[in-house]
Amino acid sequence: MMFNVFEGLLKPNSKGELEKAIAESFNISEDGLVYTFTIKDNVKFHNAQTVTIEDVEYSYKRLRGDFTDKPLNSNLAKAEIKVVNNNTIKFTLKEVNTSFIGSLTEAVIPANMSDAQHGSNPVGTGPYKFVEYVPSQKIVLAKFDDYWIKNIPAIKTVEFRIFADDQTALMSLQSGAVDIYPRINSENLDLIPDNYTYVEGAQNLVQIMAMNNKVKPFNSVKVRKAINYAVDVDAIINSVANGKGIKLGSNMSPAMELYYQQGLENKYNINIEKAKQLLKEAGYENGFKTTLVVPSNYQFHVDTAQVIASQLGKVGIEVEIKKVEWNNWLQEVYSNRNYEMTIIAFTGKLDPHPVLNRYASDYRKNFINFANDRYDELMKQAVTTKDQSQRAEIYKEAQRILAEEVPCVYIMDPNLLVALNKNIEGYEMYPIYVQDMSILKLKNEQ
Repeated sequence: MMFNVFEGLLKPNSKGELEKAIAESFNISEDGLVYTFTIKDNVKFHNAQTVTIEDVEYSYKRLRGDFTDKPLNSNLAKAEIKVVNNNTIKFTLKEVNTSFIGSLTEAVIPANMSDAQHGSNPVGTGPYKFVEYVPSQKIVLAKFDDYWIKNIPAIKTVEFRIFADDQTALMSLQSGAVDIYPRINSENLDLIPDNYTYVEGAQNLVQIMAMNNKVKPFNSVKVRKAINYAVDVDAIINSVANGKGIKLGSNMSPAMELYYQQGLENKYNINIEKAKQLLKEAGYENGFKTTLVVPSNYQFHVDTAQVIASQLGKVGIEVEIKKVEWNNWLQEVYSNRNYEMTIIAFTGKLDPHPVLNRYASDYRKNFINFANDRYDELMKQAVTTKDQSQRAEIYKEAQRILAEEVPCVYIMDPNLLVALNKNIEGYEMYPIYVQDMSILKLKNEQ
């Protein structure tokens, strides 16, 4: 729904840069603690109400947790929010947090609607307004004629179809019932009709095989390095992703250009003898048995697990693959940290901090149990560093630490593959997963 129904004070473009949306202008104080925003005049909600500064205040105080059981946004939870005048609002922080501004892409919604009303009939300021949701079938949106950017969108009605499985979605594409099929499997590209094409690009995902760094033998960096040398990432990309993936060497995709540390992806190219030597030095000359937990609803990860299990067998590591339901994975692996190895993909973010801070020892969702004093220090430095180039260097050093300490096997950013009707033009990929319908045009309607 983001980009289509809802907007915040700011919104990201396809390069991940933040642009003004409801905001007319903004200023950040020299000390980095005060963010002052002025809103545009006469921006309309889909219910015909004009957006007021009180709506903005309500929306961000709601995310702060003022009207809910707990904060919905951790950055806003630490901010003082104050209306200055009829079109100006001020956010004041207790300490510099360079990630804060990304929180202001969160949706601005009418203050006079309850959560129940928003749940049944969402109202925003975006280029499309909500029409209908049919559970397990579709979401229907219609062009918002009073959108604040004139002549956008070009397409009057959009339906997001919901399919139970890939095969059903593919059949709908082949019949012409759908025009866009995001995340089509690479093995199905040859099956799309002649009047369709496809686009591909990095989707800012990081697929990893995480090792529980508090559990033997994975508390040994030598064992973790041995596993990295034993896993042939190039073979995984070729066999599981049909070659359509970007090899990684740390917890960041090259989609985050400014912050990405190049040259780490080949640090652990396949070396069976090196892997065996490291296992011997760690006291596991004859290998060991372990369990690899994989969420069963992600076939891509299941296929990856099968390849890795075969590869690790060559150095004496016997891997049992345990497929579990997603809710079980969230409870046992993510929350309870009750696992040895697991395969998952971290979704992309607009800001590098949440991408890398997940490895900080005091981060409550650090289910990998990685702990490194220098790394923790870098994470604290990063959020208080205002100079972008200096901040980028901090994050690059953090990536180098991950590549050296290898809490995980960093596998790939699988390419995002999107099948498109050739009658559609203007499709763009973003560094986060969205489908921006407002920029699309139909060639036969021009």
